[in-house]
Amino acid sequence: MSGGIFFEIAKRNIRIHMLRSSLAMLGIIIGVVAIASMGILGNSMVLAVSESLRTVGDSVIITPHVGGSAHGFGGGGGIGGASSLTITEQDFLQIKRVSAPNIAIPVLQTSDRMKLGVGSDDIVAAIYGLNPDDVPDLLNLKEGGYNRANSGCLVGSKFAEDHNVKVGSRIAIGTDGDKGTLRVTGIIEERGMAFDVSTDSAIVVTRDWFGGAYNRNDYDKVVVKVKNLDEIADVKTAIEKQLNRRDTIVDVMDTRKTMETLFTAFGQITTFVTAIGGISLLVAGVSILNIMMMSVTERIKEIGIMRSIGAQKQEVMWMFLYEALILGVVGSLIGGVLSLVGGYAISSMMLNTTKYLFVPSSMVNIVYGVTFGIIICLICGIYPAWRAANLNPIDALRHE
Repeated sequence: MSGGIFFEIAKRNIRIHMLRSSLAMLGIIIGVVAIASMGILGNSMVLAVSESLRTVGDSVIITPHVGGSAHGFGGGGGIGGASSLTITEQDFLQIKRVSAPNIAIPVLQTSDRMKLGVGSDDIVAAIYGLNPDDVPDLLNLKEGGYNRANSGCLVGSKFAEDHNVKVGSRIAIGTDGDKGTLRVTGIIEERGMAFDVSTDSAIVVTRDWFGGAYNRNDYDKVVVKVKNLDEIADVKTAIEKQLNRRDTIVDVMDTRKTMETLFTAFGQITTFVTAIGGISLLVAGVSILNIMMMSVTERIKEIGIMRSIGAQKQEVMWMFLYEALILGVVGSLIGGVLSLVGGYAISSMMLNTTKYLFVPSSMVNIVYGVTFGIIICLICGIYPAWRAANLNPIDALRHE
């Protein structure tokens, strides 16, 4: 007999039991959507974090050890200022020496009230003090120019957007502007999350202005920009050996290692939620198995007639495999299309962006989901098909 006949018989049986077949496909659809959507979300999260942290993956961050020995005690002016523990100039020079030829950038940090115009309400924002020569190595500008004078400052892109600040705007620092007024010379490109300096909602002033305004000369942290990423671990070890020889006075963080840890954690979360989707697909596979077994039981006499007029075991087996394949392919393809909708909705709600939806590493999850759905259906159809093919033709004809 022609294989096409058995394919048509398989389609006919699905049409006859449309409700039962549709419910089986619904399980496959749900499973594929769960796997693909969760995979898209997990990949989008990794890409979003990677993009947010792309500017700090080459850094070693040195901060004062909170439980360390006596250290420089800065004035810490402003509201919610930085910790009184600081890194002294002497410590910074040691860091600079052992990390050479890499660039070591000392950072002062606090927060204070500021006013953005006559009659405007006071706001509170972070303030970073940096050496003007170091700023181009750490920050990129969206517009305007770098500030080199004590009368100017840079502002983060979110700060500028939220408060309608432009190049040339003036910001009065301190309560009633008692720390002075600064002119905005440039707007910093958005950096997202950062381990070194989070400037998106902050302003950046010169180190000299910061020291004069807050009577601070020691540093809150030091950022070492490592030119060769393979040397990050060596730079970290050298700094720890130099400064923590007798006592732990600084904490040294390798941002690349931290990023790898974050990505591993995201990968584990993605695997877990995808596995949940896989379980739902396995449940759908059991439903396919049950339906196929029912189909075999209902059609025993039909199978006996086919065998008696010359149908081979292999042909009968393929007839039932065709049914499982049709259910799997149709259900998985519908699930794949709906996965785009699910991925779009989840990304919009949880990440507030869909820019990572159509990248290859996200779309491949739909391929995985569809393929897995089809394979599960075929596997679950093998036993019922084998049982049907191995029925005794005479016994099948006698079946009532």
